[in-house]
Amino acid sequence: MIQLERTSVMNLENAMRGARNPMNSWGRMDSGYDENGQYVLGPNDLGLAVRLRKAGSDHRKFIRQIFVSVDITAPLYWWKEYDTYKVATVANSTSTMHKIHSKPFEREDFSTDHMTESTLAFMDTVIARLEEIRCRYLETKDKADWYDMIQLLPSSYNQMRTCTFNYETLVNIYYARRNHKLTEWHTFCDWISTLPYAKELIIAEDKEENKE
Repeated sequence: MIQLERTSVMNLENAMRGARNPMNSWGRMDSGYDENGQYVLGPNDLGLAVRLRKAGSDHRKFIRQIFVSVDITAPLYWWKEYDTYKVATVANSTSTMHKIHSKPFEREDFSTDHMTESTLAFMDTVIARLEEIRCRYLETKDKADWYDMIQLLPSSYNQMRTCTFNYETLVNIYYARRNHKLTEWHTFCDWISTLPYAKELIIAEDKEENKE
């Protein structure tokens, strides 16, 4: 299970202006804001952006200046893979260290969408045990109970993080993860495809991706 909420794409205008700096071609800029406050690329700017995107990473530096922020709720086993992306990413997470005891444990706190019925039944016993330990910890504040919660917590536990990255990072993630066995990555790549100008600036075509 993965949820991506509160997406915000920023700095497209400045990135596009920067793309024109090498040739001092700012006078050809034809983009602007629509009635909804969205920045819309005009034909001149979009054409330049697509050409630079196809020319390779050295020429498409401007997409590193297009920033995306999103709240992601996903299981710990997915976050473990996401954490391989350290360059040009920032994340603030909810804390298992400080807040794991702050609410009752429920099945909805875990990614169980691919579990069989027998495994779900066992999972319910784990959740019940976690809740029993949590209640005892609230009464006693015994650190042994806190450690029991932390070390028993399954990797299917869902954590929310507010993440920020740029379009270049999303190019790398998309092509590395679009065929991954975890369905969470498929959902993530589908989300990437919904971002403004993702088709032209992030996804492009395979043959373009390998072109320098």
